[in-house]
Amino acid sequence: MECFSPGDWRQGHVVRNWKVRWFVLLQDKLLYYKIEGGKKEPSPKGRILLDGCTITCPCLEYENRPLLIKLKTKTNTDYFLECCSREERDSWALDITGAIHAGHPVQVQELHRMKNSFKLLDNISLHDIVERMYDSNTGIKLTRNLDQGNRYKETFTGSSLVDWLISNSFAVSRFEAVTLASMLMDENFIRPVGTRSTEAMRFSDPSEKFLDDSTALYMFAENSKKNTSSKEEVQFNISELSGTIVKQGFLVKQGHKRKNWKVRRFVLRADPAFLHYYDPTKEENKPVGGFSLRGCLVSALEDNGVPAGVKGNVQGNLFKIITKNDIHYYIQASSKAERVQWIEAIKPLT
Repeated sequence: MECFSPGDWRQGHVVRNWKVRWFVLLQDKLLYYKIEGGKKEPSPKGRILLDGCTITCPCLEYENRPLLIKLKTKTNTDYFLECCSREERDSWALDITGAIHAGHPVQVQELHRMKNSFKLLDNISLHDIVERMYDSNTGIKLTRNLDQGNRYKETFTGSSLVDWLISNSFAVSRFEAVTLASMLMDENFIRPVGTRSTEAMRFSDPSEKFLDDSTALYMFAENSKKNTSSKEEVQFNISELSGTIVKQGFLVKQGHKRKNWKVRRFVLRADPAFLHYYDPTKEENKPVGGFSLRGCLVSALEDNGVPAGVKGNVQGNLFKIITKNDIHYYIQASSKAERVQWIEAIKPLT
């Protein structure tokens, strides 16, 4: 089996810079080639032997690089590979993991045994996990998603649930987290929505019905949703807006749907850490949007050219915030100094 990707980056070992490499995945090794004139050279620049490798995905060792895969060889050599998108990252991680285990049928059998024997801690129940998932500050982030023309409200992806279960210590590996997510689905706490996840539910092997994938959508099942009163909903809003104001000011934000740019008044709060934005043309003092800063990444964007994902009238001084659920916010400041101030104010709260 071979897999090709011209857009992957590899960190060098001697000089710690990042270089574009063309990767070829074979059964027992990962080859990488230099690219000259838009084409890969005929002979590989190097290889990574997969026998005895361990893979870490997502790799959080680099704050502003959420698309990394880390490979550690059995000789303790670390390789950091960066992909172009989460979909590509997850696809490469899945194929590399399969190649690592392909030559070890006993190890594959052991993985299946571990999955079948996985048990929750005695003091934790599935109900406890669902309660934590609903928490307005530390729970899983619910987002709107579009799948083949259908709009879904309050959904989360398979990979985001796996990330959340691991970060909250309900599982120690992605394998255990997938097993736990499958339990939640079997007990009808969550259900698949959209093409990718529903097809897996119908046609996959029982052990593969839940997908650790950023394109597979899930939501809370109807019979497990909380009956929240309007009083509780108001309390949630008050709690979210009750933090200490750290910084506020006017910035220009790109819309998620029309990709147009609008002036918004941003308010940065701590304890709990949220960034809200308001429409200055409206009299009521209610935010038109906002998000928790927990697990976010914030970084400045170069002014030489328009980055991918940015459209319309761009004046420069851009910075980007990526939420833990991979929602990208593009924001323009009025000057480089103001951009630096906002980034420095946001970073400690992530």
